[in-house]
Amino acid sequence: MPPARSGSYSFTVTLADEEATRRLMVDVAAMLAPGDMITLSGDLGAGKTTFARALIRHLAGDETIEVPSPTFTLMQAYELPSFSLVHADFYRLSGPADLAELGFEDIPPSAVTLVEWPDRAADALPADRLDIELTLLPKQGPTFRHARVTGYGTLASRVARIAAIRMFLSRSSFGGASRHYMQGDASTRSYELLVRDGASFVLMNSPKRADGPPVRDGKPYSAIAHLAENVTPFVAMAAALRARGFSAPAIVAADRDAGLLIMEDLGSELVVDGDPPLPIVPRYEAAADLLAALHRTAMPDVLPVEAGVDYTLPRYDLDAFLIEVELMADWYLPRLDVKLAGSRRDDYVELWRNALKPALAAPPVWVLRDYHSPNLLWLPERDGLARVGLLDFQDAVMGPAAYDLASLAQDARVNVSESIEIGLVSRYTRARMTADPDFDARAFAQLYATMAAQRASKILGIFARLDRRDGKPQYLRHMPRVWAYLQRSLAHPALAPLAAWYRINVPPLKTI
Repeated sequence: MPPARSGSYSFTVTLADEEATRRLMVDVAAMLAPGDMITLSGDLGAGKTTFARALIRHLAGDETIEVPSPTFTLMQAYELPSFSLVHADFYRLSGPADLAELGFEDIPPSAVTLVEWPDRAADALPADRLDIELTLLPKQGPTFRHARVTGYGTLASRVARIAAIRMFLSRSSFGGASRHYMQGDASTRSYELLVRDGASFVLMNSPKRADGPPVRDGKPYSAIAHLAENVTPFVAMAAALRARGFSAPAIVAADRDAGLLIMEDLGSELVVDGDPPLPIVPRYEAAADLLAALHRTAMPDVLPVEAGVDYTLPRYDLDAFLIEVELMADWYLPRLDVKLAGSRRDDYVELWRNALKPALAAPPVWVLRDYHSPNLLWLPERDGLARVGLLDFQDAVMGPAAYDLASLAQDARVNVSESIEIGLVSRYTRARMTADPDFDARAFAQLYATMAAQRASKILGIFARLDRRDGKPQYLRHMPRVWAYLQRSLAHPALAPLAAWYRINVPPLKTI
């Protein structure tokens, strides 16, 4: 649908009943972010307060929460799990000047604001907002409503995304499915649980990655690091893994151009347990066994996607490894107020160039790249290696076998003791030696330490970047753990020159 006007995007929908209205509400709730404003316009009795009440209860995760109409209080505040929300009603305002007396201008910028009767103070509304206009349709029945959803300014693209998802679900026979938000990851992807006829599925909403600023040779970081720009790599890898007996989710419906997938729901049973979570060792061992099986034979780097379409896995090359470890210098050290002189940074990069030579010479395998507890599920009803459910492999590359094992045995979000780590690496090594008597355990130990140190350095930089650039400080709590892993890895004799550089240039971090 074309934009309603310059700087805006609209779509319209007829709401036949309460369930249709609820589905629209869930659409809106899924795209909200701190600081957003939603305005509810339309006739008296069209259902603005009903929509607002349903939205607040949905965001609160509590259908019983009391949500009174703010007609007389004018503003009502709620502390919700993801953000605070202020519900305001401007019906009784005489004009925009009343807003200052009401305290509307003092609402925290991080709060979501939900306004009924916004026309009473139209001149005070921000340029970036989402408006839902509800109109009664009495000729079609007492429950019918006409809704026009419009995104202005920066919210125009999000409203366009709502429309795209609604059309995709309808085309895929999921238009009537109930939708429930699922906790996502550190990326821009989001997930929802879809329930249709008692069966559950997962909706992946993964818009095409926008290129960031060029950082080297005119290329953005994502291109140098070989990060997926769309869902095609996920579709290709899911099919390839399933064809070999591994438990990647089946794709039920796909719109690759729009970045939308409906997938098999692999459940929610994890490979960790407790608070704070700790590894369930037999499940981590099964995950290590899966890697050993995956790495036994050579895998193709060209994978079919659909008729006439193939996907080529990129090589985990030197440029990709280096741009990742440079996150340590670019984001982590500045967070510690450490400034590297040009020569010290050059030394750092050169030391990594030398350390990475065995990784670049190693036989390439499928590197899933985020092979750790958030992306591994336990499927007890399945047999053997199929008990390990695999998620989040869209950034897969062809690279050294040790990388994914390091991701597992030095889990960035879970404390893996050194004894458990040694056990996992030994288990993997034994399995590889059993399958291939020529497998070089000593060389693999050096490769493992190198990949673990590379990954830890990268993750420290990523967590610092998530905090400073993206406003996600929750990842900082994992830094002491990752720092401890880095020290373990740098203890390998082959990494002694790198270890000396870190001792001199990187302040120690308290470990956990």
